[in-house]
Amino acid sequence: MGTSVDRSVFDEAYVMGTAPWVIGAPQPAVVDLERGGEIGGAVLDPGCGTGEHTILLTELGYDVLGVDAAPHAIELAEAGAAARGVSGRFAVADALALTGGPYDTVVDSALFHVFGEEDQQRYARSLHGVCRSGATVHVLALADVEPALGPRVPESAFARAFTDGWRVERIRPSTYRGIARGEHAEVFGVADGAQVDVPAYLATMTRS
Repeated sequence: MGTSVDRSVFDEAYVMGTAPWVIGAPQPAVVDLERGGEIGGAVLDPGCGTGEHTILLTELGYDVLGVDAAPHAIELAEAGAAARGVSGRFAVADALALTGGPYDTVVDSALFHVFGEEDQQRYARSLHGVCRSGATVHVLALADVEPALGPRVPESAFARAFTDGWRVERIRPSTYRGIARGEHAEVFGVADGAQVDVPAYLATMTRS
């Protein structure tokens, strides 16, 4: 597996307004998780970006914290929550060195796949430290197929990362919605700036 993406590029993408993962709405896969009763208790939204999932879950009555390493993303998330009249909770934090909790549910939408294999393992250890026993972690990550919008992982990545203190419950085929621009738009055969759904995995793990 490749190395982690330079995380400084994420804050720049938020500043420039070019982040292809910012669609102005929650991911359909996350909406389905909530509707299916798979989210509960204290919730952590790591790599929350502009906060769509934290805002959604807060509106629905969940106790949720959204964290991101990109300061500008947190600024945008707080502004988005205020615009909707939601008291969303956000913080700048490194997902590889989390503190706080304990959390009952983690909803990771497109964070896990930006890490290389070593950092994926560090991430799993970091989550283990802030999750209570029996907590559930949901990871929505781009699948290793073409065409793609960003870094991808094979199905085996979850079992490699979530080892000691974790049990991989299931890995389901899913989709991730993003914005195709430039060359990506040409590859997908859509207009520049159009939304596209790309193959993803939705993995669910339980902390022992």
